[in-house]
Amino acid sequence: MSLFRPLLWSALALGALPAMAQAPAEALNAINAQDLLAHIKILASEEFEGRAPGTPGEANAVAYIKSEFRRLGLQAGNPDGSWAQAVPLRGLKPSPRFSYTINGQKVALNFPNDYVAHSTSQATTVDVNHSDIVFVGYGVQAPEYGWDDYKGVDVRGKTILMLINDPAVPDPNNPAELDPAMFKGKAMTYYGRWTYKYEIAAKLGAAAAIIIHETIPAAYPWDVVRSGGNAEQFSLVRAGDDPDAPPVPGWIQLDKAKALMTAAGYDFDTLKKQAQTREFRPVPLKATADFHIDNVARTISSNNVVAKIEGSDPKLKDEYVIYSAHWDHLGVDPATGKIYYGALDNASGVAALLEIAKAFKTLPAAPKRSILFIATTAEERGLLGAKYYASNPLYPLKNTVANINIDGINAWGKTAQIENVTSGHSSIDGLLEKYAKAQGRLMEKDTRPELGSFYRADQLEFARVGVPVLYTKARSAYLNKPANYATEVVNHYFTRDYHQPTDLVRADWDFSGGVQDIQLLFQVGLDIAQGSTPQWNASSEFKGAGDRRLK
Repeated sequence: MSLFRPLLWSALALGALPAMAQAPAEALNAINAQDLLAHIKILASEEFEGRAPGTPGEANAVAYIKSEFRRLGLQAGNPDGSWAQAVPLRGLKPSPRFSYTINGQKVALNFPNDYVAHSTSQATTVDVNHSDIVFVGYGVQAPEYGWDDYKGVDVRGKTILMLINDPAVPDPNNPAELDPAMFKGKAMTYYGRWTYKYEIAAKLGAAAAIIIHETIPAAYPWDVVRSGGNAEQFSLVRAGDDPDAPPVPGWIQLDKAKALMTAAGYDFDTLKKQAQTREFRPVPLKATADFHIDNVARTISSNNVVAKIEGSDPKLKDEYVIYSAHWDHLGVDPATGKIYYGALDNASGVAALLEIAKAFKTLPAAPKRSILFIATTAEERGLLGAKYYASNPLYPLKNTVANINIDGINAWGKTAQIENVTSGHSSIDGLLEKYAKAQGRLMEKDTRPELGSFYRADQLEFARVGVPVLYTKARSAYLNKPANYATEVVNHYFTRDYHQPTDLVRADWDFSGGVQDIQLLFQVGLDIAQGSTPQWNASSEFKGAGDRRLK
């Protein structure tokens, strides 16, 4: 660790102590590691069975969160007097078959080791027969970058094969780096998310859209895709088919995609390099795909758990600050019977939500604006609980001034800085920086922008409807640790524990840094609840949605 950090810590702390008076010490001290860990141990226990929607694990999780909100003295958050917002979900357990035919040879792939695929169709049986396979590069249409991977090629009824993430365009001045003027350089944009790739495939009428998985750009191994693809799939209940996905969305393991391209007479690395240019055109692979998917379907009523602290100001109490954290995880692996405990993802976030609620209830008086706490469902299935709330808000969105989302808590000790994943989008940045400085810490931008964290958690759905958002991480600049410590713990989690049965309670956790982060989010939310009104920055892609929200 740099010798500079302890000195910086002390100097900032001494210079910023008066700002801590914004929140009484009693409220800040109510947030503690012991209670945080106690909540996590319960939510990530065997009894909760991985907290999958529509299972006994959901019933246990929802009951526990409700009881804790009630014990803390909060009000039921639904205007109808209940503690939950029903979220209608359609569950689909897929049994897919996928083969391709090339040069007269039929190759059948193994599910879920070679590929995963499903369908959100209303039909329980879905077939795609003799569909031409076309490689479409990154599958992106981005007019602001002068980028179109489709070039007007008709892909209706075809199976499109595409690369993961944004187009990786080399920097012309330094080919070893990515061009910062294209797709934000190494940071992921929404064009790099699998949700976008399926959305554009559906828009263009493709029959199937298959993403080629690569571990390094994905930042997680194939096992994460396999476990997710082998689980029950969910979508919001709707009258027709999903408008945001083709009949068959899926993923393919890298070596299997390479073998397909080799059989078609192409080299994967060569095609990938071509796809990193504006001049790329779709490449027919002279192969056809056949999919057969049997879905075991069910409709369930899942739940967002909602609790409220009513504001004390007669004029401002009808305006809301929302804290959110998803309670769900992946449940039990049907093949192995192993439980996906989801301790950090996201029992820790729900525990933080409860700790912040406790801190607000410790204040001598309620803040001026009302605080709404939402433990969302089905985040792991496509941010569905947050998406449903954003489309069916319990309180008017025009009166919702901010969303602070919590997805994972730092379990590895104190840090010299807090990373603002939503940096550059709204005036909340200034508040976060102010209270981080009061803690003797710096506010920094996302140190892992290639992970696309902004687009992978519930705050995205609030941003899409124009509510200013905050989402933070603490995964760098650990105090009193070796220089490579942050990289080691973060990489270990994403490569070994993320969406795996090994994301469970550990004896070596150190939540001292997590407590700091929770206190920081409490301070920011309190400031907003007392009257600060966040504004979108003019440069944010969500500014237009924010303007529409206020009309």
